[in-house]
Amino acid sequence: MAMMRLRREDPRVVGTFRLHRRLGAGGMGVVYLGSDKRGQRVALKVIRPDLAEDQEFRSRFAREVSAARRIRGGCTARLVAADLDADRPWFATQYVPGPSLHDKVNEGGPLSPAQVAAVGAALSEGLLAVHDAGVVHRDLKPSNILLSPKGPRIIDFGIAWATGASTLTHVGTAVGSPGFLAPEQVRGAAVTPATDIFALGATLAYACTADSPFGQGSSEVMLYRVVHEEAQLAGVPDALAPLLASCLAKDPADRPSTLSLSLRLKEIAAREAHGPSGGPLENGAGAGAGWQRAERRPSDRPTGQRAEEYARQRTERRTAGNSSPRPHPSRPPAPHDAVSRPSGPAPTAGKNPRKPGGRTVRRAPAARPAGTGGKRAPVRTTSGGRRPGPDRRLLRQRVIVFVVVTLLVALGIAAAQGCQGPAHGLGVQRPGTVASSGGAEGPYGVGEQNP
Repeated sequence: MAMMRLRREDPRVVGTFRLHRRLGAGGMGVVYLGSDKRGQRVALKVIRPDLAEDQEFRSRFAREVSAARRIRGGCTARLVAADLDADRPWFATQYVPGPSLHDKVNEGGPLSPAQVAAVGAALSEGLLAVHDAGVVHRDLKPSNILLSPKGPRIIDFGIAWATGASTLTHVGTAVGSPGFLAPEQVRGAAVTPATDIFALGATLAYACTADSPFGQGSSEVMLYRVVHEEAQLAGVPDALAPLLASCLAKDPADRPSTLSLSLRLKEIAAREAHGPSGGPLENGAGAGAGWQRAERRPSDRPTGQRAEEYARQRTERRTAGNSSPRPHPSRPPAPHDAVSRPSGPAPTAGKNPRKPGGRTVRRAPAARPAGTGGKRAPVRTTSGGRRPGPDRRLLRQRVIVFVVVTLLVALGIAAAQGCQGPAHGLGVQRPGTVASSGGAEGPYGVGEQNP
């Protein structure tokens, strides 16, 4: 909704509300954007000075505000506050963000059949709550329907009337808009819920064609067509034309009830939503209020070789900054068990492979094989981390060699000690000698002399 700066003659404070912007002006007064002390925003309408001096208008206005207080529905703007005894009576309703149906169609063109049916179903539910409260709106038109993020909302109950009341027709209090008025309103007859059904049919026809079903012209011409000529529905989709034609019947008794209209529009909305013309309005209008959401389109994901290339590029972007070399996809893949060995003599058992003099076994990074979706093969290395495959077996072999060598050395030492022990510490005689406790030793016995 367009906002304008406050003019010099506009008030700055009305009741407990501070006014910020102009939202618009109509036959009854000016509508302002205001807020209370808690920051709640409202649409506040101040009655024109000439109407404020009319006591008959004040009495009718008081009855209308009293009737509007009884309305409870999700598709209407709730009445927040009103002052009927002020110098210029005013009332404030909940502020509804979003464009009007008139502005939406005027800027973006006619709506699709599914969208029109969804809007109509939500509005008919709102009218059902209004009529259950014993109130008739009497001025339902595209500019009084706001497409909020939570769904369409009916606003401007300033000229709403209690069911069965007669229309006041003196100058300055004409109600309704030419092209959307029901024939009984033009004649000055009593208004009923069927009066709003006629206006809703004309409003939905406008949403389908971007024009009133009774064309354009002066107020007198438009009112004459409403009473005496049939509505023009040439541009209305076939799915909606019969139902809208019944809503625009001249006789109120020939129009569908509010409940019947709501059910039939819901069926049309559900059926049309599956067609190519279905879809929600922009700006999220209608979310959570019966709008049919657009179906999700299938994703254009690549398949086959394109899918592999896409996965490879995505993996490289995700691992950007890694210093480890990556083979080009055009290179042939290296064998999975390739081992890089340094030149020189083979290492001996017991050397630490992590020291400069030792042998370092490192598996060469394998290229990404085709058909793996770009995933990199695992790189096996002996420098830290888990040691699967041949590296573990090599470590096991070294441990076995070390144990065997240790055992052999131990056995050799034990054998050497066993051979030397009898000659020196165990009293075992050498061959060819005789031990004696005195005298000279000789090879032939105690006390014998060498020959």
